[in-house]
Amino acid sequence: MQGLRWVQMSEDERDEFLGRGGTGVISFSTAPDEPPFLLPVSYGYDGSLGQFYFKLAFPPDSSKADAVDEPVSFASHAQTDDGWRSVVATGTLEEVTDLPTESLAIQGMWAVEIPNVDIFERPRDDVTFRDFRLVPARLTGRKEAQTES
Repeated sequence: MQGLRWVQMSEDERDEFLGRGGTGVISFSTAPDEPPFLLPVSYGYDGSLGQFYFKLAFPPDSSKADAVDEPVSFASHAQTDDGWRSVVATGTLEEVTDLPTESLAIQGMWAVEIPNVDIFERPRDDVTFRDFRLVPARLTGRKEAQTES
């Protein structure tokens, strides 16, 4: 990886990379003497508004309920045919689980594709899910710089 360089993605490149949904890692802030709380997640993305949506699981033994009110960072990355790409969003989650169906947040959630990934040791019906939206305070994308051969 010596000499690896990156450049900022344009908004169009970033939105194309994120698509309508995929997978990434969300990191919740914790106390200064604690490491961040990280989780692999599926996401939905509304490129017209630059907003992310998450359907987070809350198994009975999860400490996630204590973390969802803290500031978050979300990252998605992938190796593509044109080199690596990554996007990082930061902000605070807003729970949209109980919002009325006519709200813009719920309308936005219907427009995205959040992949279903089953990673639980119990049936999906036994796990509580809550819906969240992230309107990023900061959203950046990077890509591998193309070098001339």
